[in-house]
Amino acid sequence: MSEEVKPNKVVDARGSFCPGPLMELIKEYKQAAVGDVISVYSTDTGTKRDAAAWINKSGNELIGVFERNGYYEVVMKKKR
Repeated sequence: MSEEVKPNKVVDARGSFCPGPLMELIKEYKQAAVGDVISVYSTDTGTKRDAAAWINKSGNELIGVFERNGYYEVVMKKKR
């Protein structure tokens, strides 16, 4: 992810287990405006697969899945 891309919303779900991080992302998604960039932080390895699949299935844009220092960051852009 480019340093210029800054999320409008960050969901910190570190320490939560599946399906918690995805549910938190969906909750934030419902409140976000079209065009908002949302990041979810998670220590659960399933999040990188599950969140990415949901983002693509829901018609939004997956910006990327990144391994950070001890957690994963999944970044999406709300398209609809």
